[in-house]
Amino acid sequence: MHFLKLVFKNIFRHKLRSLLTLFGLVVAILAFGLLHTVVNAWYAGSDMASAQRLIARNAVSLVFPLPIYYRDRIRTVDGVTAVSVSNWFGGIYKDMAPANFFAQFGVDHENFFDLYPEFRTNPEELLAFKKDRRGAMVGRHLADQHGFKVGDVIPVKGTIYPGNWEFVVRGVYEPRDDTTITRQLYFHWDYLNEEIRRKYPRRAEQVGVFIIQIADGSRAAEVSRAVDREFANSLAETLTETEKAFQLSFIAQTETIVMAIRIVSFVVIVIIFAVVANTMAMTARERLAEYATLKALGFGPAFVGMLIVGESLAITLLGGALGILATFPAAAGFKAAMGSLFPVFRVAPETVAMQAACALAVGLLAGLLPSIRAARVRIVDGLRHIG
Repeated sequence: MHFLKLVFKNIFRHKLRSLLTLFGLVVAILAFGLLHTVVNAWYAGSDMASAQRLIARNAVSLVFPLPIYYRDRIRTVDGVTAVSVSNWFGGIYKDMAPANFFAQFGVDHENFFDLYPEFRTNPEELLAFKKDRRGAMVGRHLADQHGFKVGDVIPVKGTIYPGNWEFVVRGVYEPRDDTTITRQLYFHWDYLNEEIRRKYPRRAEQVGVFIIQIADGSRAAEVSRAVDREFANSLAETLTETEKAFQLSFIAQTETIVMAIRIVSFVVIVIIFAVVANTMAMTARERLAEYATLKALGFGPAFVGMLIVGESLAITLLGGALGILATFPAAAGFKAAMGSLFPVFRVAPETVAMQAACALAVGLLAGLLPSIRAARVRIVDGLRHIG
């Protein structure tokens, strides 16, 4: 008890120095947590992927479509239980502002939501969506962001598919949990195909990807190879992979950025370690005479060393706790500012654990060398020292 009281009294003997060190710790731990949350948000889409869903796309590039008749041939592959289609639309809602961007997909309205049980739908709304040629289903997050409700007409300006398009909201699907991304709009691929056939006949009867449901996730590689063999040497060969691998292929394009963010997050911790280590070194040097006095009164070297380490741990853990607490409102503000750029942006328990571990490591390492020096100082040398 007396030890802890002595530690906390020592922390604020130099109030300005201690407060500046605490401020630096809070900023460092906060920055570390935010940067790791950004990295986790980058991978949110792949984390939602199911082991029982495969994605088949054009083997050359995702830019090139596949003929719709491939769907019937894929259904015959052993292990496949269902096949749906998805086509990126890429339209503009209102303007080019990031806050107004959201993904739009033309899908097979008959079975698409059967393949995505993580999207919770109202049966009546889903039926109304299936019956309406211009019907659309919007995610809960998207609906909340823009105020969409059932019956609203959403005007979208086409980019890949020119023209002014209108989609009628027939339902709002809910997320299974807070890791499920629901910022997308899904509409009838048939509606898209009919308009394309009328305006651009050569681009009709083509889709972006096929979504394949398989009975056994452990057979994903086997079924993928079977699907690709089905279309080998055709004009449009396929590349079939797990949904997770498909999602990660997009992240791989920005892997350098993600790696840079990871490195910066640890550089921040290294910098604050240097700051705390310097603070503790200055503190120990100024108090050598006090430590010598403690030894002369009968306190052992271990007590003196633990006093310094305890002070270092106390200040880093206090700064770390404040930094962790500040991470949650900061993450909420960051998410609000970014709009739909990061659909899932939450501080994970693993991030909090890493923040706490970093604060603990900085405290231990920063106090280690000064404590060894203070523990080894001779009483005579310490009493002669002028801080």
